[in-house]
This record gives sequence, structure tokens and C-alpha cells, in this order.
Amino acid sequence: MELGIEDGVIVARTDSLGAGLTQKIAVTNEPGDLGDQYNSFLDGDVIENAADINNGDVVIKQNGKLVKPKRLASGLYQFKPGTGEDRVILDCITSLQNGADLLWIETEKPHVGQIASMVNRIREVVPDAKLVYNNSPSFNWTLNFRQQVFDAWQEEGKDVSAYQRDKLMSAEYDETELGQLADEWTRNFQRDSSREAGIFHHLITLPTYHTAALSTDNLAKGYFGDEGMLAYVKGVQRQEIRQGIATVRHQDMAGSNIGDDHKEFFHGDAALKAGGKDNTMNQFG
Repeated sequence: MELGIEDGVIVARTDSLGAGLTQKIAVTNEPGDLGDQYNSFLDGDVIENAADINNGDVVIKQNGKLVKPKRLASGLYQFKPGTGEDRVILDCITSLQNGADLLWIETEKPHVGQIASMVNRIREVVPDAKLVYNNSPSFNWTLNFRQQVFDAWQEEGKDVSAYQRDKLMSAEYDETELGQLADEWTRNFQRDSSREAGIFHHLITLPTYHTAALSTDNLAKGYFGDEGMLAYVKGVQRQEIRQGIATVRHQDMAGSNIGDDHKEFFHGDAALKAGGKDNTMNQFG
């Protein structure tokens, strides 16, 4: 039992790989403890003279030297450049050693090799480490995978002169060999990353937000354009009917049939029901 839930699972959402700032300086009691390891990632300036310490400055001891951590006007402290992976790995190992069942690592791109390199280091300490991974809409998946293919081809010595790496999002590359291979890599991302990087569960945050926004925008363009009502009928309702989507009978989905059953139970034939032979929802069978 965890957190009062039978067979519960604790997922530790770790520090993001791309995070460069932090609110806190960890508490440390002796060199090498967990707080000291975390603070070693803080960027700062070595204090050679006590006179260099200004009023309100925060000073820590780092590798035997006094260091003034770099602090922004917002009050946030800055990490040393290039320490993201080491911080995430420390965070992951610590979480697993203190009760977490699964890890949630946020990376800055969907790259199987990058994820696997971190997991392999984590598994040197915790061999059965498993991840929950966010297939995030924050990534530009098309551009990321096209650039990964481009880079792989370039490393292999393949001619990539027909492509511009910084413009690979362009629709002109959709049907090219590079574009199609990138789509194949995207299609296989879940399988490949589960096999090679220990990802136990994949999820997508906010998918319905994006699908609702896209479909509403496309409907509005058609409805207020040349298609008129056909934009809704052809693009939405006809598809609901043919694909068996229950929302086509939206009154039922809103509970009107339950309300009618309730009224009929108490009032019998005298019940004033929303349904009946004349109800428009009967047009959908």
C-alpha cells in the first residue's frame, strides 16, 4: 500500500533535462552528502576575499572553496552549463532509492539514444529502473525526427545536399526519402524507446486540447467560408455516423434518456419527456 492506495504506484517526476535554473539551494551537512552533490551543479564565482561578499549575497562551500552562486534578478539560481544529464541521473537514482516505482524524465527532444544513455547510467545503480515518458506536444516531432535522420545520414557520409537542415519542417519534404524515413522513426518511437531505453509507459499530455483546437479551427474556416453547413456535416457529423461515434446522439450523451426514465418512473404515461417519436435524435437510429 502506498499513499493509502492498495497496489499504488509512485511516479517521480524528476528535474527536466533542459532545466537551467532552480529556486533552492539544498541543505548539506557534510561534503559528499546528497545536498552537497546537488549544490555542486550550481554555477558560481569563487570568493577569494571576504570583502568580495556583498550585503545579501548567498555563499556556499563547493569542493572546499567558498562560492557565490549566480543568482538572477528573479531570485533563481543558475546551474552550470552541461550538467543537465548528471542532475537528472542523480535525481532519478535518489527517487528510486527512496520509494519511487517509476521515473518521469522530461527531455528536450524525443531521442531514443539520449534517453537510453541516461537510463543505462541509472541502471548501473538501480538495475530495474523503468520510465514513464511524455510523448509531449511541446516537441516539434516532425522537425526533430527529420533532423535526426539528416544527422544520421550525414554521419554515414550520405549526400544530404538536397535538404536544408534548418528548414526540414517544410511541406516540400513530406514525400521525400528523408521525410518518409523520419515518419517511420516516429511511428516506431514507442517500440524502440521501450526496448532500448526502459520506457514502461508512454503518455501524451494535452492531446485533446490540440485536437479540439485543430478541428474547431478547421470547422470555422469551412463554416464561415464557401462550404457553409457542409463543413460540419461532411467533416463532423457524417464521420460520427459512419465511425459509430456515440456523440452524434448528443442528447443521450448529456443524459436526457436517463432523465426521461426518471420522469416515466414517477409519472408514467403523463411524463413530459425530452425523447419520443418526434425527437430529432431518432434520425440516427
